[in-house]
Amino acid sequence: MGQITEDTLYQGRVTLFQPEKGFRASTDSLMLAAALPEKSGGAALEIGCGCGGALMTAAFRLSQMQVTGVDIDAVMTDLARQSVSSNNFKDRVSVETGNAAEWVRDKENRFDLVFANPPYFEPGRISAPGAEKAGAYLESLSLDGWIKAMAFAAKPRAPIVIIHRAAELARILAVLDRLTGEITVLPIAPKHGEDARRVLVRGRKGLRRGEVRLLAPLVTHTADGEASEALDAIRHGRAIDW
Repeated sequence: MGQITEDTLYQGRVTLFQPEKGFRASTDSLMLAAALPEKSGGAALEIGCGCGGALMTAAFRLSQMQVTGVDIDAVMTDLARQSVSSNNFKDRVSVETGNAAEWVRDKENRFDLVFANPPYFEPGRISAPGAEKAGAYLESLSLDGWIKAMAFAAKPRAPIVIIHRAAELARILAVLDRLTGEITVLPIAPKHGEDARRVLVRGRKGLRRGEVRLLAPLVTHTADGEASEALDAIRHGRAIDW
C-alpha cells in the first residue's frame, strides 16, 4: 500500500484514514450514509465497508446505534479501525475482516439496518482496474449474492439500503423484489435534465410485495457545476428525506 491520508468529512467532524490513491471515500459514501433512517438503538451493518467512508459518517449520524462494518480487504479494514479509534467510536463501532457471504452465515436476522455500496463491476465483465481500486470496482461476490447476504443478516422488516449504478437498477430490483417490500428508488442525477448515474434503493425485509415507489431525482449540481443545495446539505451531515 502507498501513502495514507488523514482526511475529514462533515466539515471536520469526522476523521477518515484512507489511501492517497485508489479507492477513497466519495460522494457515494456520503449519499449512502445520508440515506439511512435514524433509529433509537439497535444494530446496523455495512457490508463492504472499505476504509470506512460510509461507515464513519453513518456512525456519526446514527449516534444511538451499534454499527458493524465488514470487508474482505484487510488493509482497508485496518484503516477503518484507525478511523474508529480517531473518532472515539470504539464503544459502538466494530470492523470485521472477511468475505461477506461467509461472515453472515451465523448472523441471520441480527441487524436492524443493513446498508452497502456494492462494487460496481464483476470480474470478467470489464477490463480490470488497477489493483488499488479493485476492491471498490470488482465484485468478489456477485451483486445478487451481495444483496442476498444483506437480506440474510437483516431482521424481519428491517430496512436494506443500497447505492449503486443506475444501469444496474433492474438487476437490483429483481433480487429485492423476492426478498423485500416497500421498495423505494431515488435516482441521483448530476444536473437537471441529465440521466441518473446512481440510484439509492431501499426495501424492508420480508414485507409483502407492493408497488415500487420511484421518486423524483436528487440533483447534485447546478447548471454551472456548483454543488446543489441537496448535495451541500449531505456534505454537512444532513439526512436525505425520502
